[in-house]
Amino acid sequence: MEHELFVVALGGNALLAPSQKGSTEEQMRNAERTCEQLSSLLKPEFHLVITHGNGPQVGNITLQQELACAEVPPLSLDACVAMSEGSMGHFLQMAMLNALRRRRYRRYVVTCITQVVVRPDDPAFKRPTKPVGQFYTQEQAKTLMAQRAWTMREDAKRGWRRVVPSPKPLKVIQRHMIKTQVLFGDIVICVGGGGVPVVQLPDKTYKAVEAVIDKDLASANLASSIRADCLIILTAVPNVCLNYKTPQEKTLAQVTTGELRRHLDEGHFAEGSMRPKIEAALYHLANEGRRVIITDIESLPKALQGKAGTHIARYQEP
Repeated sequence: MEHELFVVALGGNALLAPSQKGSTEEQMRNAERTCEQLSSLLKPEFHLVITHGNGPQVGNITLQQELACAEVPPLSLDACVAMSEGSMGHFLQMAMLNALRRRRYRRYVVTCITQVVVRPDDPAFKRPTKPVGQFYTQEQAKTLMAQRAWTMREDAKRGWRRVVPSPKPLKVIQRHMIKTQVLFGDIVICVGGGGVPVVQLPDKTYKAVEAVIDKDLASANLASSIRADCLIILTAVPNVCLNYKTPQEKTLAQVTTGELRRHLDEGHFAEGSMRPKIEAALYHLANEGRRVIITDIESLPKALQGKAGTHIARYQEP
């Protein structure tokens, strides 16, 4: 039997809805529902890697660090990202094991705390833009900037917030292990929140840095390096659209990389929303990727049959 290797990128909200507080019970229920919705990929002929966002979760973890800092030294951001990888991997791993056992599939699930190499001279380190953690008053922000050398930005409606660099991923250190594990038939959960960013020092050792990596771009990097047959980016809408939420809205079903690049350059996709997913799709297809599907999790079964979602193929228009 010929196998296909899928990399599926989940959003952070797959385990925590905006209206929820983030309790263990909430996240476990959400993980159970998410893994049931992925059941169309739980077939003997499919190899599966699952990646995920961590925005709400790492925000809660950093808040816990601040609230307890008088009693326990706060952990660095890279450690908070790793903590979110571990806890979210736990929820997804257990839920996926249960989904497999209900179907009597003899497969196992493993979570990998993933480090991702970035360039120490990436321009993002000079221009931090990614907000993380809680909101502060102006006085609190001034204190934190002085004491911890944080970069803080004001949100006129909600206060001040820390912003950190978001460098581009170069490679996933554990990529070979991930591919070996998945080819053995296991399901691998990895690249949580884009992975822990690290830089390589002159002596070839690694050092973690306080930054965050875009989850979809890191997933695309991994998918290319392990030669995945398909990268699936799951989002909140069933299709990529042009002129989104306007009377001229147009759904994209089948699109070439050339067409998608033109739409991107024309400004159709919003920063912080669909744009990073489009950039990730184009990156993957420019680096030996074969195909990309962008859709929501409810449409996934039909998308796998070519009857839903936005499908992007690896070729340019003549």
